[in-house]
Amino acid sequence: MTVMQPLETAGCGCDALDLPQGLTSIAEALDLISDWVAPLPDMDCVALDQAQGRILAQAVTAQTLTPPFDNSAMDGYAVRSADFSGPAPWRLKVTTCVRAGSPMVTSVIPGEAVQLFTGAPLPLGVDAVVMQEHVTRIGDHITLTNRPKPKANIRYAGEDMAPGQQIITSGQRLGAAEIAVLAAAGCSTVVVQRRPRVAILTTGDEVRAPGTDLDVSAIWDVNAPMLTAAIRSSGGEVMQVVQAGDSLFALRDTLATLAHQVDMIVTTGGISVGAADFVKPAIEQLSGKMAFSGVAVKPGKPVSFGKIGSAYWLGLPGNPVSAFVTWTLFGSRLMNGLSKRTTGQSKRRHVVTAAPLNHRTGRCELRLATLSGFDGLGREVVSCPADTQSARVSRLTGADGLVFIPADTDTIPEGGLVEFMPFKY
Repeated sequence: MTVMQPLETAGCGCDALDLPQGLTSIAEALDLISDWVAPLPDMDCVALDQAQGRILAQAVTAQTLTPPFDNSAMDGYAVRSADFSGPAPWRLKVTTCVRAGSPMVTSVIPGEAVQLFTGAPLPLGVDAVVMQEHVTRIGDHITLTNRPKPKANIRYAGEDMAPGQQIITSGQRLGAAEIAVLAAAGCSTVVVQRRPRVAILTTGDEVRAPGTDLDVSAIWDVNAPMLTAAIRSSGGEVMQVVQAGDSLFALRDTLATLAHQVDMIVTTGGISVGAADFVKPAIEQLSGKMAFSGVAVKPGKPVSFGKIGSAYWLGLPGNPVSAFVTWTLFGSRLMNGLSKRTTGQSKRRHVVTAAPLNHRTGRCELRLATLSGFDGLGREVVSCPADTQSARVSRLTGADGLVFIPADTDTIPEGGLVEFMPFKY
């Protein structure tokens, strides 16, 4: 079976066909965002139980030994390997029992053992712990038939963390695993980046809040709730959600006000070339700067990025799927730049197609994709709809990510190699 050659990670073939039309390539747009965005300088000190999802601003080093003392990794018996000379079996006297949190037994003399529970401090003079399942106990004596290995089932002081050891680097997003490490290091507070403050501005005279009564020409607002969730999951703080009508002057005044209040403004709709698309003219009247206006991507060709005063601006298309796709591609890069996030960013990888994909050449297409298992060679397989419909929001559920179909490719055969970008990472 014929498969396509791997794509370069930095590109998807969108540079060639649409650039004469003045569109920016995906790779160039991502680079421009990285070049333009300066990390926010502010930091917060938060309690560990409030650190979920925050970006660490300062590397954390261990202050003490972890674990702080030698202890048992099992329920069992602490023994001296020197007592196991000659042939089996071996019989030892159990002198006491030590639980986790109990004072340490000072020492164990030859021919004796100490019963330990998991986490109990190791007595002096012993060098192995035998699991209780591996001994026979009668009264205060145990019998062993297998010679214990030195250091077996012992957690030694500092084997996990040593003083001065860097345990988490700055730029990491703190999840359950990172918080576990911080707790083990004894941290009660951490220094994190301030959350980027974001305003969402949706355009369109026809847009109404979800659940309200609709007249004949009205639709419910999908973009504001969707982007609110996406921004929060990316570590941002949504300060305002504004619905603006299709008026140049109203948009200009609203954008001017928001630019003084937030770090980033995300708009949806109003960025194409229609008679009622006023977002870009409003930004021009505010002397805003444009990094790029239009990208060679489907869906989401009008997506744009720039600044209004000190606030960054990301203009997304009005169709919900287009807004979702372009936020996933560009919004996440912008949020990572503002928050100095350096790890856990989107891991684009190669997968193979479950069925042929047809594509109209001209722009790189990002098509919704669902992971559907592995093929006989152990490669991940994705299934995709036959086309991209920017207004079909129901297709978002069940999708695991996006595949990149190069601009100059009209058909990808079954089993063809494509680049895949997951939604969750």
